[in-house]
Amino acid sequence: MHKLRQANPAEQLLSLPSPMSFSIWWNGGSILGLLLGLQILTGLFLSMHYTADMTNTFASVIHIMRDVPAGWLFRNLHANGASLFFVFLYLHVGRGLYYQSYISQPHTWMVGVTIFLVSMGTAFLGYVLPWGQMSFWGATVITNLVSAVPYLGGSIVEWIWGGFSVGQSTLNRFFSLHFILPFLIGALSGLHVLFLHEKGSTNPLGELNHVSKIPFHPYYSWKDIVGFVVLFSMLIILGFFFPSLLGDPENFNHASPMVTPVHIQPEWYFLFAYAILRSIPSKLGGVVALAASVMILYLLPLSASYGKIVPASFTPPYQVIYWNLIVFFILLTWLGACPIEEPYATLAVPVSILYFLSFVILTSMPAVWKKLLS
Repeated sequence: MHKLRQANPAEQLLSLPSPMSFSIWWNGGSILGLLLGLQILTGLFLSMHYTADMTNTFASVIHIMRDVPAGWLFRNLHANGASLFFVFLYLHVGRGLYYQSYISQPHTWMVGVTIFLVSMGTAFLGYVLPWGQMSFWGATVITNLVSAVPYLGGSIVEWIWGGFSVGQSTLNRFFSLHFILPFLIGALSGLHVLFLHEKGSTNPLGELNHVSKIPFHPYYSWKDIVGFVVLFSMLIILGFFFPSLLGDPENFNHASPMVTPVHIQPEWYFLFAYAILRSIPSKLGGVVALAASVMILYLLPLSASYGKIVPASFTPPYQVIYWNLIVFFILLTWLGACPIEEPYATLAVPVSILYFLSFVILTSMPAVWKKLLS
């Protein structure tokens, strides 16, 4: 113990006692950290050539793609890196749900949900910056949702816009916030790791008291390296061969307030919440449901007060609810991309209800098991 306390942080990390039953699903945190660093670096490069002037913004993006050496690569890496960030973020959250990390590590979970929310805000702000058609109208539609707030909604929207419509002031504010928020995500990630190592990582059984542990290096450091290789392979394939696979073609047109796109929808990682928003006729009700679709993750640690009765990986009812939740999430993502017409509009209502009901059941399940086994 004396030697461990005298060791430097790098040595402590390499010799960190870790459960010997980690699987590949525990690679998500390190991959997300690498992606965050990549997004910050590519974002810094792009900011050197970006012009936050609505008359020249779109042209500056074209300039980056055509004239700046390797500018096309940096922009493709930045845009597709954001999509991959959410891919691994959803996988990371899904892993935490399956292994009930919100029970064994409630503080880590709460900070992680906050990172998720800030990341969504950062991604939305970044989507507006190219000032294409979908950027402009997406900003208009999403910010207008705040007007549903009773009494103060209209004033808040005008304050966000910096005027009476989305314009130059809006672009300036969004660019500043998009530049700053990734550093806030980095700080929250440090807090997330701090809470994680306060009690130690859980194993696939959700336990903190492990009988057998092994040092982090070389066993898990090599697993992380394999994950990094897979990540860079995906980035190379997307950046070089399919740069616009996850984007919207409408955003290659300059923003015009006089021409409304046939369809207005956010990026794919927001579509599940967008489908829930559209499923409710009331504007205020839709906004509340939109916020609740993510904020409900904050309620899951409430089940920690009942203790973990049976490991989730050995609880068939929990697994059934969990995989149904995954199916509902995928369905909502698909419905969010569909036009607002039948049968998609009607189908989104029961799927949204089942989505929220699944979280309620997951939260109450430890209490049910406690009563059944007492």
